[in-house]
Amino acid sequence: MPQRLRKFIGAVLMLILVVVWALGAMTIAQGRVTELHWALQTVCYVLLGTLWVIPAGALIWWMEQPDRRA
Repeated sequence: MPQRLRKFIGAVLMLILVVVWALGAMTIAQGRVTELHWALQTVCYVLLGTLWVIPAGALIWWMEQPDRRA
């Protein structure tokens, strides 16, 4: 697959990832997290705010792979 196509697909998937992650994080944060102690709330918010980097990093790694020459 050409790198240009991978970058296009990756950009679309990244947008979907960010939107779905944000909606999911808001759902979790408005659920039982608000009932936790403030220290546990902080941990939850930090994790929800940063864990999206792992799938995004894997997606970026895939997008940046060089083209295979036939």
